[in-house]
Formats: sequence, C-alpha cells, structure tokens
Amino acid sequence: MPNDFNQQIIDEFRARHGRVGDHFEGARLLLLTTTGARTGTPHTTPVGYLPDGGDRVLVIASAGGSLRHPDWFHNLRAHPRVTVESGVFTYEARAVVLDGEERDRAFARAVEADPGWAAYQEKTDRVIPVVALYNIAEGGPGNISAGSPGEAIRAVHDAFRHELALIRKEMADGNGSTLGAQLRVNCLTLCQGLHNHHTGEDTVLFPHLAGLHPRLAPVLERLRTEHEHIADLVERLREAVSAAGTDPAAARAEVERLTNELEAHLTYEEEQLVPLLDAV
Repeated sequence: MPNDFNQQIIDEFRARHGRVGDHFEGARLLLLTTTGARTGTPHTTPVGYLPDGGDRVLVIASAGGSLRHPDWFHNLRAHPRVTVESGVFTYEARAVVLDGEERDRAFARAVEADPGWAAYQEKTDRVIPVVALYNIAEGGPGNISAGSPGEAIRAVHDAFRHELALIRKEMADGNGSTLGAQLRVNCLTLCQGLHNHHTGEDTVLFPHLAGLHPRLAPVLERLRTEHEHIADLVERLREAVSAAGTDPAAARAEVERLTNELEAHLTYEEEQLVPLLDAV
C-alpha cells in the first residue's frame, strides 16, 4: 500500500488528469504500478519521468539519493511488465533498465533539465538507475481516463496545454545561450503527439461525427484546415530544435506561435464538438 503522502498524490493525480499541486506543481509525473517482487501484489507509486520520443518514457530510481534502490525498482526487475498512468492514458509497458553509455546519456539529459538529479547522485554511492518504459501497443495509445467522449477530448487537449506550458517554462528557466538536449526531446515528443492526435481525429473521429451530424461539415472542414496549419507550425518547431547551432530565441518564438494557434484551435474544437460528444 502507498504511504499517506503518496496516496494523496495518487488521488489528486487521478482526479485532476495528471495535475498535482504544492511541491509537485508543474512537474512531469506519472503513476507507475509494479508487481511486488516478493508478494506478487500491485503497488502504485508516483514517479517523475522524462519524455524520450517514440514509444517510451524514462523514469529514474533516485529514491531521493537514498543508499538503497526504491522498492518499485526491485519490483520491475522481477516483473518487467508494468502499468503506466499518464493522467490521460493508462497503458501497459515493458520496463528495461538502461546500461552503460545509454544510461549515462539519459541521466546527463535529466541533470541538464533538473540539477536536482545530480544532487541525488552525489548523496549516494550507488549508480542511480534509469529505466525505459516501452508502451506495449494494444490497438491504440491506451485507455483514456474519462467518463465521456467529450471529457476525453478535453483531457487530451489539456495534456497538450500542460506540456506546452512546461516547455515554455523550461525555455524561460534556461541559460538562454543553448537549447538543452532534453528540451529538444521534449519539443520533438510534443510534435509527434500532436501529429498522432490530429491524424486520429482526421481519420476516425471526424468521419464518425460527419456520419452522425451532416450539418457539422463546415466545422469539420475548418478543423481539418487548422490541422494542416498546425502541422506546418509543428514542422517549423521541429526544424528549429533539430538544426545545428539552434538559436534558442528562434525556438522560443516557434513555441509561442504554436501555443497561440493551438490554444485557439483547441478552444474552438471543444466549443463545437464537446456538447455533441457528451450528448452521445
């Protein structure tokens, strides 16, 4: 069972689709459920994570710099299949402990994004493990934690808003002269997520709604056109953070441009579609 402090975070995380306050306000958190190495019972723990693009995220077994690995790390070593809750999606994942240079590169990115990880490493003689959680695709990105289709759309949209807010903050908190490796990964992961989401809407959700509500044709056409425009902005951001010698100011400008355009798009989509989806 989680301790009282962790249980409060878990409850708030689930109630607010991944958002928590106080000390963890604005942090990247997920809920990791492992199977007890000795007991075989499930254990859920809030952990910080790093976006890593593609089909995986990274978690770090820091235990606050403790001399011992956290219990959840021992559990996933014994039972590598775990459950991940992102606040929006819940999915099964395969845990792989990174070794050697791959681990060191990932940990260096973590330290670059948050020096607190280095402080934890300095407190202990153990090498703090980095674990990759690979999404085990089972027909989609995972179950959406929502009570209705309309709530699901809002939850996914809010996840993009939250990620953009974090990226903007990270850019503002940087030293201004470079664009860090982890920040590049965060931007590229966001780009891929937006592409996947809009592709799913264009190919599945919008045709479904068009069949149910023919009068929505102008709305859906506008949304598809906006998807194309946002795709152009996403590509501009991708190019800005991928190019050698990237100007951080140029990258920040692209993030601001994408944020403003995407917010207007998400708001319009919610106004037009959420009432219909909730009615269903």
